[in-house]
Amino acid sequence: MTEIEPGKGSAHIVVLGNEKGGSGKTTTAMHLIAMLLHEGARVGSIDLDGRQRSLTRYVENRKAWAEANGVNLVMPDHIVIPRSEADSVAEAQAAEKAAFDGYFGRLAAENDFVVIDCPGADSYLSRLGHSMADTLITPMNDSFVDFDLLGRVDPQSWKIKGPSVYSEMVWESRKRRVMLDGGKIDWVVMRNRLSTLAAKNKRRVESVLEALAARIGFRLAPGVGERVIFREMFPSGLTLLDLRQEGVDTQMSMSHVAARAEVRALLDVLDLPMPKRPGGEPEMQSDMDTFVERAANGA
Repeated sequence: MTEIEPGKGSAHIVVLGNEKGGSGKTTTAMHLIAMLLHEGARVGSIDLDGRQRSLTRYVENRKAWAEANGVNLVMPDHIVIPRSEADSVAEAQAAEKAAFDGYFGRLAAENDFVVIDCPGADSYLSRLGHSMADTLITPMNDSFVDFDLLGRVDPQSWKIKGPSVYSEMVWESRKRRVMLDGGKIDWVVMRNRLSTLAAKNKRRVESVLEALAARIGFRLAPGVGERVIFREMFPSGLTLLDLRQEGVDTQMSMSHVAARAEVRALLDVLDLPMPKRPGGEPEMQSDMDTFVERAANGA
């Protein structure tokens, strides 16, 4: 990860976006938030899905669990922006933009990072969030059903026919970002819920993604496997990054170790600008060392 001097410039904006639900946006967002907080960064978070509020519920569950168990978990500065119920489209968009600008301005001024979780559908708020991104992460299930939002493929030759609706929206967001402040959006597509089997479909998805990445300009990141533990943690608000914290009584299995490694691999690929800490910090014991140590002690 690259480093920046603390207090230099505004926050780095990370947007989780995909117009298909169930791709793992909220789980990825919460794990990224937790990892940045554990690294010592100040993190603000915005939930733009005012109906489902999945990220908001994750944060609320986290606060409730921490209070009930007397554990001081790291927390983001979190807000949710609901969709306007104004009668006209113009009035609704004006209200949503005013709310977004107000909250976003404060969080960007007070934090090193702002993580924005977008709804799994096209909306005015989602487009606002996309246009502010420094880093855009698009998790996608490893299937052609999810790929269809990114690009169209010939079913016979498996060649790319052209970009699809979500890719076109990201292209428009990139143009708006350039017009706004001359900035660029680093778009990272993350293959999620990867199968451990070397199936033909898996290889085909990888091949067409690489071709589309070269064509429309995004980077591919290693995603996470299909693991039940990610879904099990939502009710408590915990993440894999919290499991070594004092007061969090969870037995670490090899599945936990592998999943944590996947999350850290994602952060390495993102190469986010981390704030420097005076004097640095001691090297942390690896997850594998911790697991071996606990196993040796019968924990």
